[in-house]
Amino acid sequence: MTDASLEKLATEAWLYGYPLVTAAVTKRTMTAVPARDDARRKAPVNQFTYMRTTPDADFTEVVSPNADTLYSSAWLDLSEQPLVLTLPDFGDRFWMVPVLDAWSNVCAVVGRRTHGSSAGPFLIAGPSWSGATPQGLTLLTSPTAVNWIIARYATSGPADFPAVNRLQDATRLIPLSEWTGDPDAFTPPSDVPVAEGVDSTTPPVEQVHALSGHAYVTLLNRMMVDNPPGPGDAPALERFAALGIAPGADPDALAPAQRAALDAGARQGPETLRTLFARAESANTGGWTVHRGLGDYGTDYTKRALITRFGYGANLDADALYPHATTDSEGRPLSGAHTYVLHFEAGDTPPVDGFWSLTMMNEHQLFAANPLDRYAIGDRSGMRTDPDGSLDILVQHENPGPDHESNWLPAPTGSFNVFLRLYWPKRPALTGDWTPPTLRRTG
Repeated sequence: MTDASLEKLATEAWLYGYPLVTAAVTKRTMTAVPARDDARRKAPVNQFTYMRTTPDADFTEVVSPNADTLYSSAWLDLSEQPLVLTLPDFGDRFWMVPVLDAWSNVCAVVGRRTHGSSAGPFLIAGPSWSGATPQGLTLLTSPTAVNWIIARYATSGPADFPAVNRLQDATRLIPLSEWTGDPDAFTPPSDVPVAEGVDSTTPPVEQVHALSGHAYVTLLNRMMVDNPPGPGDAPALERFAALGIAPGADPDALAPAQRAALDAGARQGPETLRTLFARAESANTGGWTVHRGLGDYGTDYTKRALITRFGYGANLDADALYPHATTDSEGRPLSGAHTYVLHFEAGDTPPVDGFWSLTMMNEHQLFAANPLDRYAIGDRSGMRTDPDGSLDILVQHENPGPDHESNWLPAPTGSFNVFLRLYWPKRPALTGDWTPPTLRRTG
């Protein structure tokens, strides 16, 4: 195999392993604390951390934040034993608790779409467990030992936070060996040992992209032992074996040409992702890019890596769709120097069984500061409809005045983009029979 062929294969392998390596680094970063620390959004393995409020314009930890829901997040290690997940009664509130395996596939999801107002308790088990499910528990299985839970609870704003916080407190993880049937009988440990040398400040994506090819493959091979590749990955792994990539394999014995190829693949991988993202955004429909088929990637390793990079933790389409717009109806980049309207004809607002919103992002994919502290607007925002039943959302920097403020989504002065979030989308949105109207420049 030529050097060029090896380098091309190494880039493919880098993309293949990207979600597993990202999971390892993100888990290590987010769990390097002895006890739950909600302020830092960290907790030890197998414990939840609770985001008690929605982000504001000062929040910079995660790109493309969400103002619609509060989160409870936990990294799981199921290599030793399963965990019991307990949940409260959510009443008429929208909620969902997806479980992502180490390859970023949604391997299980419970929520309003699938279970109504309440569900559980559940037993979450990994690939090495073969015991009997205790009476009263419903089994959820994962093909990997490492998993990430990102529970979401709809919220209507600060006045609603205390009610959601109580639901978060009732969302718990308990080792099976500690399960008595009473969630209140277990107290998570608060003195968990923390591994030395963990970088808790550099964003995980930057840590992954800084790995040499050898370090990347070393971590990938180690992770594949407890987080095995899927059956459909066999042809890819057969090709990647030429670069020393296999569960548990030691890449130290690689020849210089193989090491050089792995380093070249590690350099080319991030640039490939950037190129793919730009290409996807430019191939939009009517100003909107809609990524479909998320959370269940099969052997589409390129899409899997792309979503891991730019939307890690993405839900199944059945639970949420996220149309994204960077241009107006005539293909011009969105800018706060202009004013826009998103016009929905009567009866043609986003078709959902949950709820929908339009979220503003600045050029850094973060919330834009504004006088109303309003970062999203949607069907729960009390917007006014026109006499004919149509709805106009005004997207602009300047306040449109008291008669129109209820329908105003504030924009920054410079470049911006917007997400239209559809929770529990109906069939027309899932099939593409319904598409969002374009943003029309009005001034």
